[in-house]
Amino acid sequence: MKKLIRYLLMFILIAVVYYGYTTYPKLDIISGFSSKSVASHLYLAGRSQELTEEEDNDIPSMDMANNKVDEVERSVTSKALGLKSRKAIYREGVGVVLLPKDAVIKQSTYQKPSRVQPFLDAIYPYGDLDQKDTVFQNVNYKRLEKAVSDAFVDTDSIIQKTRSVLVIYKDQILAEEYKEGFDKNSLFLGWSMTKSVTSAVLGVMERQGMITLTDNHLFNEWFDDDRKDIKISNLLNMNSGLEWEEDYTKICDVTRMLFIEPDMSRVQLEKKLVGTPDNSWNYSSGTTNMLSGFIRSKFKSHQEYLDYWYTELIDRIGMYSMLIETDYSGNYVGSSYAWATARDWGKFGLLYLKKGNWNGEQIFNPSWVDFSKTPTNGSDGAYGGHFWLNAGGKYSDVPKDMFSCEGYQGQYVFIIPSKELVVVRTGLMENPDFDANGFLKEIVESIE
Repeated sequence: MKKLIRYLLMFILIAVVYYGYTTYPKLDIISGFSSKSVASHLYLAGRSQELTEEEDNDIPSMDMANNKVDEVERSVTSKALGLKSRKAIYREGVGVVLLPKDAVIKQSTYQKPSRVQPFLDAIYPYGDLDQKDTVFQNVNYKRLEKAVSDAFVDTDSIIQKTRSVLVIYKDQILAEEYKEGFDKNSLFLGWSMTKSVTSAVLGVMERQGMITLTDNHLFNEWFDDDRKDIKISNLLNMNSGLEWEEDYTKICDVTRMLFIEPDMSRVQLEKKLVGTPDNSWNYSSGTTNMLSGFIRSKFKSHQEYLDYWYTELIDRIGMYSMLIETDYSGNYVGSSYAWATARDWGKFGLLYLKKGNWNGEQIFNPSWVDFSKTPTNGSDGAYGGHFWLNAGGKYSDVPKDMFSCEGYQGQYVFIIPSKELVVVRTGLMENPDFDANGFLKEIVESIE
């Protein structure tokens, strides 16, 4: 009997040690993700705590977190297994920020962008007035309608969790559908589609002569080592050769950055060179947030940095619903945290379809778009300048000239120049659960 008790105690001890080693360190990430997600959906997107917990937070381990909302402070505090507590707080104009431990934000002192949003007395996409009915003789509307409707089908065997689909052809909305509870005014988190927005801001800066793709010596911290030779183009192509681990299933560079670090722009900056620039493709959200920090360094004041993204790009093309959240240090989280309606995500796709020209005004150079859709060395035709590509045939039944913004859980803006198409899809499932290739195939083939 004593031997049995001894073995039992030993087993319990091993279990506790294993738990402490594998799970306890993750509790900061779990409570951080949960509080940030609930707060952003509640105060930015206007969705309930219950819906967010049931759908958006329906990912492994999130059920460990208990969320408490403070309506007066407009904050959410999450505690994982009653042990690790994190708070996220909403600030008008810059969204929800995840607070470092014991940090306090005074709501009256933070800076926010100054946005000018005049009423645009024009039909979509150059305004928000309803379009006139247009019938294209070369469009099989019945097939198109079925392709869109099929994207919303959820059964016991197929779970897609689509929330919105928008199909734009020759500037005309051919199809637009939303899951019950969502509509044309609903905000959708783009996740990594935000990376393409960050790239576009750099494209504007290039047109204005503030940067070039070949610029190097980008950070003072790099001047005394081989990192000084890394170019802006290398960072946009994700082939800088810098060390980085992007794995959302564990504690690593990307999860520490998004849910622990107060200054997300510095995490990649402090990594060593482990590869050869222009020949070491490695997808890195840290690279994009470092670029956000680089953009910030080009302005004399923080206010100028905050304003620039909106005055020179976002509001300039009427994406008035779009908001990019900042981190605790005031940097735009250019890797992950842009919110917008499906129609405004569609406008962003159209800007690239039109090679940077918006209603007669050149926002960034056509050459910037060409760079964005040129395959990166080492990516097998799958990646360009902060855009995903179909040059390598990832989507086998879709034209190879397609390029796209893509984000976690299946956020997409597909741009197909040869078909004059932009297709937006948002939801909570990605390939293979959501068959993007089959979805696009039916849409493309509905246009003869």
